[in-house]
Amino acid sequence: MARIAGVNIPTNKRVLIALRYIHGIGPAMAAEICQKVGIANDRRVNQLTDAEILQIRETIDREYLVEGDLRREVATNIKRLMDLGCYRGLRHRRSLPVRGQRTHTNARTRKGPAKAIAGKKQATRK
Repeated sequence: MARIAGVNIPTNKRVLIALRYIHGIGPAMAAEICQKVGIANDRRVNQLTDAEILQIRETIDREYLVEGDLRREVATNIKRLMDLGCYRGLRHRRSLPVRGQRTHTNARTRKGPAKAIAGKKQATRK
């Protein structure tokens, strides 16, 4: 099992797909990395030589921000917004949707499970 950027990538998948297991690498970036290193799109991870894996690892380390560094930068950016007190920072602080989505009926993923309103009685039906 190849280990790149601190992540064990699956050996039986194509390199293009396996690179996506690394946080911060998507389809376009995986294709770009394969092109720079000179690996064909249909090659599988278990067919790669140690030198090719080393080339991939060095390319990612040198040119891309992935895994822990990327997570740290995103967290720093969110903390900066919250410290500024701007609208987006306030939405992050209150755990509400940040990008203008409605919250009257939806946003249950961001807001969490529905809470009962205290003081209101349930109407009983006969």
